[in-house]
Amino acid sequence: MAADKILLTGATGFVGSAVAHKLVAAGYKVRVLLRPTSARTNLANLDVELVEGDMRDEAAVGRAMNGMRYLFHVAADYRLWARDPDEIVRTNRDGTRIVMRSALQAGIERIVYTSSVATIRVATDRTARDCLAPDRLADETSRLEACAAIGAYKRSKVVAERLVEDMISHDRLPAVIVHPSTPVGPRDVKPTPTGRIIVEAASGRIPGFVETGLNLVHVDDVAEGHIAALRNGQIGEHYILGGQNVSLACLLGEIAALSGRKPPRICIPRPFIYPLAFAAQAMAHITRREPFVTLDGLRMSKQRMFFSSAKAERDLGYRARPYQEALVEALQWFRLHGYLR
Repeated sequence: MAADKILLTGATGFVGSAVAHKLVAAGYKVRVLLRPTSARTNLANLDVELVEGDMRDEAAVGRAMNGMRYLFHVAADYRLWARDPDEIVRTNRDGTRIVMRSALQAGIERIVYTSSVATIRVATDRTARDCLAPDRLADETSRLEACAAIGAYKRSKVVAERLVEDMISHDRLPAVIVHPSTPVGPRDVKPTPTGRIIVEAASGRIPGFVETGLNLVHVDDVAEGHIAALRNGQIGEHYILGGQNVSLACLLGEIAALSGRKPPRICIPRPFIYPLAFAAQAMAHITRREPFVTLDGLRMSKQRMFFSSAKAERDLGYRARPYQEALVEALQWFRLHGYLR
């Protein structure tokens, strides 16, 4: 195993950097494909080979693929808002097509493709109690169509995933598909939309909440799940890499308790927040900064994003620690790096 060489995309990002750290710790030789402009904070002091190039540059990807045995394609444009939403779709769709085509040409033996629970369909008409029933949780059999996806990011991930599935069926692409839920933990440099919630809540800037829920998982457990998929996953199969299903109110209460603050008590009706989202997005067109509250984010919040990782637990030996441990480590990292005062 120590001689096995792996190409990893997206290693400067949140999930990708966790995968990089776990692969190095497991003894793999890791080559990282990254853009020249990418921040390399998450790769500091990590024993990896750096190769510059964009995943949409076929020549650069082909050079990076040379001599590799395995591929982890984690890179994606993860934004819930952009001045040009189609840019998100183009990046994730075209980048995935080029990377997978290059992998076939290079004779890569096995691929782990990072999709998302964004491609899993969840019901909108269930009560919170129904959503938490073990036999009612969304799983790998519930597939979302691109036309039903809310926002450019979800649509891009559905389109890219279908592309990978088509190449598995018609071109014998040796890919396993994993679906991380909502990762939390250290090295959230950007930070991600969930990381921004943690920072804002810990800073006392979230006075209320909407009625919704999400599935929280430690980012390092997601990374371990990627390695388990490489070793034990079946080609063409899908595996959700999640943790615990939690209401937003509960999450904010946990953050408040860990930060020495009072938790928000007000459940705000969504119609009251839409004007704020409109204004935030209008301002974002001027500032070019992703707004904290977005229209797509509000629309997504109508669904409780609750999932089951039972298949990954059964077939891959996947396990996730309590999400509270991830919150503690995330808050420690944010404080250490100046996100929290």
